[in-house]
Amino acid sequence: MKNNANRNYAKLVLAILAVWLGRLAVTLPILVFVLWYATSPGFREFVLSLNPKNLTIVQTWRIGGMTFVVLYVYGILPGVFALPAGWGDFAIGITAPFVAIYLAGNAERKASYIAWQLFGMLDLVTAVTLGVLASPPPVGILGHAVTTKAMTVLPLSVIPTFAVPLLLILHIISIAQMVKGQAYASTQSSPAISRALIG
Repeated sequence: MKNNANRNYAKLVLAILAVWLGRLAVTLPILVFVLWYATSPGFREFVLSLNPKNLTIVQTWRIGGMTFVVLYVYGILPGVFALPAGWGDFAIGITAPFVAIYLAGNAERKASYIAWQLFGMLDLVTAVTLGVLASPPPVGILGHAVTTKAMTVLPLSVIPTFAVPLLLILHIISIAQMVKGQAYASTQSSPAISRALIG
């Protein structure tokens, strides 16, 4: 019994590793961004100068994550993926305007702002992980009669391949701004934009 439990645990760990190693569409843009940010002073200056309120308000579109819940009700997506992903996105989307107004760029509310950003990142990471684990076998160890195959077909496929990495990057930028204490310096008269591409 214990050996079976250990084998199942090992399969789960290997499956999660396979998720993130195999999902280059999600991880590659983020890795490119992090590398560019780390090596290019001009790009880093540009990123840190972006308006944190704008970066945060973009997350409002995640209210649309309730689509996952609707698709679950109609038997198109599995509940193990659709419910946490849908409700998690909705929670971030519905609170984004309030966070943008009351927390973004406010040094006195730094901890709350960063905590919200981390929750948003956790929601995305959890959604991608569960999405792959609930996909058709052999990788989808949580996939049964209903899988996340619909997420590989347009228009839903745009979410994991474009929206998820973009929103993760926006979360990373927002946290970096707060940590650095450089939330929004106007770029209108700054050379940061022109230097961003040449580093």
